[in-house]
Amino acid sequence: MFFLKKLLLSRHGNEHLPQEVLNFRLVYGIVVYGFMGAVRGLDEGLIGTTTTLPSFSRQFKLEDPSLDADAQANRLSNITSMVQLGSIAGSLVAFFLTDRIGRVWAVRELVVIWMIGIAIYLAAAANGSLGMVIAGRFIAGIGIGQTTVVGPTYLAEIAPGAFRGLAVSVFAGMVYFGTMLAYFAAWGSSLHISDDSQLQWILPNLLHVYFAALIALGSFWSIESPRWLVKVGKVQKAGQNLAKIRDLSEDHEFVTAEMKDISDQLEREAEATKSTGFLARLKEFVVPAPNRYRLMLSVMTQLLSQWSGASSITIYAPRYFAMIGTSGTEGRLLATAVLGAVKLSTAIICAIFLIDWIGRKRSMLGGITIQSIALLYVALFLQISGSADKAGVSQSPSTKRAATGAVAMIYLSGVGWAAGWNTMQYLMSAETYPLQLRALGSSVAMAVPEMLIGLTNPGTMFFFAAVSAIGLLWVWFFVPELKGMSLESVDAVFELPWYVIGRRGPQLVHDLEDHETIERIAEAKGDAVTIEHSEKVKGTH
Repeated sequence: MFFLKKLLLSRHGNEHLPQEVLNFRLVYGIVVYGFMGAVRGLDEGLIGTTTTLPSFSRQFKLEDPSLDADAQANRLSNITSMVQLGSIAGSLVAFFLTDRIGRVWAVRELVVIWMIGIAIYLAAAANGSLGMVIAGRFIAGIGIGQTTVVGPTYLAEIAPGAFRGLAVSVFAGMVYFGTMLAYFAAWGSSLHISDDSQLQWILPNLLHVYFAALIALGSFWSIESPRWLVKVGKVQKAGQNLAKIRDLSEDHEFVTAEMKDISDQLEREAEATKSTGFLARLKEFVVPAPNRYRLMLSVMTQLLSQWSGASSITIYAPRYFAMIGTSGTEGRLLATAVLGAVKLSTAIICAIFLIDWIGRKRSMLGGITIQSIALLYVALFLQISGSADKAGVSQSPSTKRAATGAVAMIYLSGVGWAAGWNTMQYLMSAETYPLQLRALGSSVAMAVPEMLIGLTNPGTMFFFAAVSAIGLLWVWFFVPELKGMSLESVDAVFELPWYVIGRRGPQLVHDLEDHETIERIAEAKGDAVTIEHSEKVKGTH
């Protein structure tokens, strides 16, 4: 902890921060709400491996010879996709609940819904009811979907601007902590529990219960978001909570300055909307040009990240490894578990050394480039050699070496995803929207459906590689670098014309409090856009 604290505070731009801001209460909040990221990864890892376990496959007739190939594929898809469908509803529900009952109580509510769904899902083992599996997973998805809104929103609101990327990266990294545990649990179950026992698939899925208990208990010692308290009019309580999270006195200049920023931003938003009703907020969400740009960023981040194939690879990883020649259920599950470990370690490195150091944009560009190259190799391999899991397919020595390279490329695609899209799909909405619209913006973004494509031919991988290449160009042109900026000062970037936000926005706008810097930039560039914006910024104060 001491080493990490020294490392973070020694970075350029962080010297002005009081050492107290990195304290136990802040770390506790980041750990508890970051731990919620494991929920989504846990389910994706468990369902992807559970459906390959012989006990589950036999009980729910995933390979029933009386069903044709399309019927078998539909049955598998219905089981695996139910949580994703439920998550769409859950992420939209999270907007109302997170803003109505607060970030802390929203955690407890989502855990209850999540556990009701898991109870129904596991109870299906008693009678083999496919309907109970589907219904239980859909209900669980409503709770799981809320975690992707509640967690990043809370983390973005409590973290100092200099460490906001790190805080949200913890959530993103924990996705792969859950995935890795799920993979290893299924692998261990396949090794040590008989294929004839239902415990082979039930025991790994009890991880849902363990994680739910830890998250629910952790919420009772969490500190409610000061920004939400200001939003609902509890300003005095907000000041007390912010002082606790920063480990400073309420009258400390750092705390009073941050409280002033929060209050000023909320006043500006209230003045702009003139109402706090839902229709007024919905209008504010889509009518002003800055908010339309934010909406474009959050939705396109979700679409491009999901269409790049990451979730598909996470859920269907054992089948991918089968396609490129990894033999045996245990061998495929072990290869899948290693993939989870690779993604987790990359996410940790990215959180500590990339997002708040080299910046969001550079991290994304580097990660997406790696992912595109890796996916293209796998696509070419499958196109040239064919799928090794088809009957009668045998690999020559040279093809086996190429297949080893394909395995490495799947791992490398995980490295690219973890360094690129993974964190930004959560961070984009959490740090770009104004306080009034933050929960709504995150809800809409996370409600974008994920694209799960059948893994039957190399065209799937070519599609993923092509989307990654398109995403690379989109990030370069449209995504602004918001490293180190306060949530309140981020608004200034989106007041600029749309065609300069992604390429020059961060250079034109430093921080709302630093008017002299903005004026110097305006004078040096002689740029009418910058000069006009400088006047706007000063006018807000």
